[in-house]
Amino acid sequence: MPVWQHIYEELNDPNFVIISAAQDTGGEAVAGPIFDAANATYIQVVDVNHAISAAFNFVNVPAAAWVDETGKIVRIDEGTYAKTHPFGGNDIYAPALIDWVKNGAQSEFVQTAETVRKNIRAQSPDALKADTAFRLGNFFRENGHTEKAEQYWELATTLNPDSVNYFRQNLTLSAEGSAGDSFMKFITGYRSEGKNYYRPLDLEEK
Repeated sequence: MPVWQHIYEELNDPNFVIISAAQDTGGEAVAGPIFDAANATYIQVVDVNHAISAAFNFVNVPAAAWVDETGKIVRIDEGTYAKTHPFGGNDIYAPALIDWVKNGAQSEFVQTAETVRKNIRAQSPDALKADTAFRLGNFFRENGHTEKAEQYWELATTLNPDSVNYFRQNLTLSAEGSAGDSFMKFITGYRSEGKNYYRPLDLEEK
């Protein structure tokens, strides 16, 4: 986030807005300090029900969509790292976004509507049911019904096993945390099945 804040300040373009949405059932108590530490001045949202990931069918974070001034999506579902990172980060995404902000529709990184449609992950009926189950799990947890919450969270993961978000969110409530052995085992299995938790970037290093 500090890197994106730096880029946001550097661009200083009133027509460019970053909306950062923390997909975390922990709410403001968990996500707030992270936003505060980054001194972020762009729009920050805490999305306890992962509604944004559900709307765009993102299976992992960080991920993003570029939306132009007409409301049209011109890129979608990519790992939005601003620098290299051991979990798949890169230093080519940020320069592409900067080029788009400066050049708009003329940017070489704007994708056609056909490409965007192709890059949107298919939303199966079970994935839609998983979204409902996940929200129910959040409701029961918020109201102190831990056993019911676990039941619906497990159902969400079963219905949508591609969702890294669901699996990792559950781990955040465990003593192990979201980046321990359980997560690494899950990711190893995910990769061995040929799945991409980030769609491969079609960007080349300049």
